[in-house]
Amino acid sequence: MINKFKYCVLILFAISITSCSEEFLDRTPTDAISAADALSSQENMQLVLNGIHRGLYSQSQTVFPGGNSARANNHYWVPMGDNLTGDLIHSANANNLSWRSVMQWNEHTDQTSLTTELLWYHRYNIILHANLLINGITEGDFSETEQLNSILGQAYTYRAYAYLSLVQHYAKGYLIGDPTSNPGVPLLFSSESPFTSEPRSTVQEIYDQIGSDLESAISAFENGAERTGGGAEAKSQLNIDVAYGLKARWALSKGDWATAAEAAQIAREGYALLGEDDWKSGFNTNNLSEVIWGSHVIQAETTFFRSYFYLASNTFNGSQIRNNPKIADRRMVDAIPETDYRKDVFLPDAPNSNTSAANGNGGWENNTNPLYQTEEEFDAAIAEIKSTYGLVSGHNTHPYMHFKLKNANPGSIDPDDVIYMRASEMYLIEAEAKLMMDDLEGAKEALRPLAEARDSAWDTDEFNTEEEFFEHIKFQWRLEMWGEGFGYTNHIRWDEGIDHAANGGSGASEVLYQEAFQIDKPSMNDDWIFQIPLAEINANPNLSSSDQN
Repeated sequence: MINKFKYCVLILFAISITSCSEEFLDRTPTDAISAADALSSQENMQLVLNGIHRGLYSQSQTVFPGGNSARANNHYWVPMGDNLTGDLIHSANANNLSWRSVMQWNEHTDQTSLTTELLWYHRYNIILHANLLINGITEGDFSETEQLNSILGQAYTYRAYAYLSLVQHYAKGYLIGDPTSNPGVPLLFSSESPFTSEPRSTVQEIYDQIGSDLESAISAFENGAERTGGGAEAKSQLNIDVAYGLKARWALSKGDWATAAEAAQIAREGYALLGEDDWKSGFNTNNLSEVIWGSHVIQAETTFFRSYFYLASNTFNGSQIRNNPKIADRRMVDAIPETDYRKDVFLPDAPNSNTSAANGNGGWENNTNPLYQTEEEFDAAIAEIKSTYGLVSGHNTHPYMHFKLKNANPGSIDPDDVIYMRASEMYLIEAEAKLMMDDLEGAKEALRPLAEARDSAWDTDEFNTEEEFFEHIKFQWRLEMWGEGFGYTNHIRWDEGIDHAANGGSGASEVLYQEAFQIDKPSMNDDWIFQIPLAEINANPNLSSSDQN
């Protein structure tokens, strides 16, 4: 977290995001307002809140001292969950923004890496500004209004969101360890300098705080105003549905199955599942019907070659993608029924046009697909893919490449929204939770709306045991949420390792993936836990080298 001896945090605003010195909260810079002014009116509190919204997707160096242009916060942290677990597979050797190093497990296991440091500071930055609003409102003498309750609800929700992210990355998984004794992360309730935290609390204490914050958020939202405005921008504001969605995630991760199922049902109410055309449209806007929460990326904060789609979408016009088209695990793709339209966004037979492909099969001279008998057929297939999906001349193609995530303006570097929570996730949470309560039929019925919406021939009679249906739920998680970052937390909850070699292989290159080609399950391998930044240990008087994971 942010400590007085080395780091400072800043107040975020709708118009400017400004760094500060240690005494920022006691002064008024020329391009920001003081903490006292920030709490002087509901309008100013909303500006602080809007700053947190923008901080979710801004370049990190604009958010706090020590930031770096190689990270644009949730643009990076969201797809990182699938990059770490080998769901979002690299087809060639490219390391822009250390994306390859993350994939090879060389970033989160290094206490000096940008990944460990910036994720930590970003989440505590959210907590500090949530604290500013929570402390100011609950300790002040403001007249209660719907708008004030909505701001308070969002602040509590943000704090819960940040702590859940921190404890799930920097501590041992709740279900695979002993939460009452495993060290979690430091709690920070201060909103004024010196920002000193407590020592590391236990995982259980952090989970308890998250639960308390979510209850406070829900209570505030119940007396608060509805989201204002409309369109993609409105869903960047948190509301009671987001709080319930986070409650469902929190409860599922700790095995509180009944709470997870109930909260998931409430969170998704009013968010219609996507139809086929919308599901295939690219997941680039909050305007999709089932989006509960997402960042609406505005032109003033465009991230160019640091964006989510630069790292993960094969239509983005950037070197990370052009030279290294992202592919899906062929074992998953091959298992998708022909009656499931989600199969259409993966191209198993795409020609391998990249002569630098990690599998050594790139270019016509190395073609192994009998579908292409001549070089003309090979080149024609490449041209058709580029024309269909709006790729530019420099884009390479590769077997099992995906087109689930697509730019609204393909072949460009235009900014797109970053989706954090969808109704589909809530159906998956409810189904998994009910199955964990030994309610097989209830789990089937919970999954039915989602599964039947995607697969016209889906049939619950195919699954006769809880074990069979659990494997199917995991398959649905991997397919429906592919590329949206759930791989890391799912692997920890299910205590599953990574094995790109098993069952015919994933399609990943062992030479490229190195040690990450096969990883023991989280209960047997503490490398799943992120290292605490060395800079934090050096700066925080309540932490020492003995606290390192």
